[in-house]
Amino acid sequence: MRIGIIGVGSLGTIIGALITKGGYSVDLIDINQENVDALNQKGAKLTGFLDEVIPVSAKHPKDVSGEYDVIFLLTKQVYTKESLESILPFLHEKSVICTLQNGVPEESVAAIVGKERTVGGVVGFGATWKEPGVSELTTEVEVMKKYAFDIGELTGELTERIVLLKDILDTVGYCEISTNIIGVKWSKLLMNATFSGMSAALGCTFGEVLYNSDAMKGLANIADETIKVARAHHIKLVEMQGKDFEFLELENQTDISGKMAFYEEVWGPHARLKASMLQDLEKGRKTEIDFINGHVSKKGREANIPTPYNDLVCKLVKSSEATKELPVFEENINEFQSLFNQFIHSKSLSNH
Repeated sequence: MRIGIIGVGSLGTIIGALITKGGYSVDLIDINQENVDALNQKGAKLTGFLDEVIPVSAKHPKDVSGEYDVIFLLTKQVYTKESLESILPFLHEKSVICTLQNGVPEESVAAIVGKERTVGGVVGFGATWKEPGVSELTTEVEVMKKYAFDIGELTGELTERIVLLKDILDTVGYCEISTNIIGVKWSKLLMNATFSGMSAALGCTFGEVLYNSDAMKGLANIADETIKVARAHHIKLVEMQGKDFEFLELENQTDISGKMAFYEEVWGPHARLKASMLQDLEKGRKTEIDFINGHVSKKGREANIPTPYNDLVCKLVKSSEATKELPVFEENINEFQSLFNQFIHSKSLSNH
């Protein structure tokens, strides 16, 4: 069996290396030639909560040949189309493409490679790409081993190929097979749209969002919109790490205070983190905002569900992308305060 990892950044390096160590034939495919050269010459160096160097096979897309049975897709969604179109000639009729990206990319992946070849997946651990050939595991190994992946057929069926994919990914850490992988993806989408979205929109850490009451009013409404949009599309969010994210839905704005303990328990340990989208802004790169908060907004329009808070996050992040200027917390928090006040005012008028 021949396996390809497309997108060899922070997660792709670790996943590709550990699957290789598990005895499988894997090509780590990346457009960064410097990264490819470092991986081939020195092996994949895993740091942080791991400390090992694993010899791997890396290739630039222009040097790919033959056919792949399994592709794990780990690029940012902004590169999905070009990455998949470059690999299409190297797939056969029964090749499987397993998405391990942020957001909910399955529709767009299936449109390129075919729904019958598309499998959904979620990564449950974090990493940081340090330099060519080097990736730092930022999640404790015990946690990674317990919650590494969720994967599932888009139909919810238990198939031979999904069991095969589980066996491959179990070489990294425990892989759970889900009968509702889109529900899992939307739970993860909520996690990203809330703290990652607000971190990028305000230019701050998760903790600076968590411990600011105005920021949390905005964040609580982002979560509420995400849950309502998912339900409108007949998607039930799946519990993640024992937590039911549908608890975060709001009946009214006075509900927000009752949700704070949940947010502190889940995100308090990650207070020092800042969104990868904010890191992209700092480096002058295009973010995945269209595929995170933008996906909620898009699906909201399809179902006629208003998403003003997700819309505002998109507007602020895209403004920073366009101007190349980093978000200013004091300025952007005022936009969330203004939106919240408009919302309260309109509710007050409707009650009279």
